[in-house]
Amino acid sequence: MPMIKAKDGAEIFYKDWGSGQPVVFSHGWPLNADAWDPQLFHLASNGFRAIAHDRRGHGRSTQTWHGNDMDTYADDLATLVATLGLTNVIHIGHSTGGGEVARYIGRHGTTRVAKAVLVGAVTPGMLQTPKNPDGLPLQAFDQFRASVLANASQFWKDLSPIFYGANRPDAKVPQGALDAFWLLSEQCCLVAAYDCIKAFSETDFTEDLKKFDIPTLIIHGDDDQIVPITVGGNRSSKMIKNATYKVYKGAPHGLMTTHQDQFNADLLEFARQREAAPGRRGGGEVAASRAASSA
Repeated sequence: MPMIKAKDGAEIFYKDWGSGQPVVFSHGWPLNADAWDPQLFHLASNGFRAIAHDRRGHGRSTQTWHGNDMDTYADDLATLVATLGLTNVIHIGHSTGGGEVARYIGRHGTTRVAKAVLVGAVTPGMLQTPKNPDGLPLQAFDQFRASVLANASQFWKDLSPIFYGANRPDAKVPQGALDAFWLLSEQCCLVAAYDCIKAFSETDFTEDLKKFDIPTLIIHGDDDQIVPITVGGNRSSKMIKNATYKVYKGAPHGLMTTHQDQFNADLLEFARQREAAPGRRGGGEVAASRAASSA
């Protein structure tokens, strides 16, 4: 299996389909790169190089005890991009993956970035605070952790209908989609499943979003029960300068499955758009050290 080695020795699995301008996908919790297969196939079939990796502790990547935090996720993504020699990259992140893309840009800059897409992303922050009164209370995430420890397999089964909106009246979500969610979730190791809850819920991405100086597309479903639109897309769209914001009416968190045709078409249209050269903002010492190591 294709792997890259992270700075702490962890092996990160990735899949690499097609050729052309690279499009790198970052998946949501607790899934893995396979969640992006329809989009990988669609982009690769239309002249792009489509790449997706399993976040550490998820899927086929090393199950590390340490490093299940947003900074390390971002650094792993930077290592993937540098190891594969990618430039002019379009980064697409869903949910936790959207946070990963934001933190990557915050830490490593946009020297190698052409565009970004945030889908149902946890940015700019999920936790309820005085500055984010519509956020979710810490107790909600504590319950997530308790459920994962008590019986992760059952928790994934219970979570899948909420993820895809199958709990809504007249919803028509195929059983296969729910089964696939459970199957991919089962491949996430317990420590990563547990630690990642803190990473996606308590990380504040406000400063990261301020560093976006590349064309950005934000997509959010207005019936997202995992990352409510008032917490995610509505706020991120106001923080990223000149972002394009698309709201999918009635769409759940897992809209790339429930609204696959619409989503794939929007991704391809955005990827094909000819834009002015990216801002190429650096990322301080981290970006400088990365550039030097890949030179």
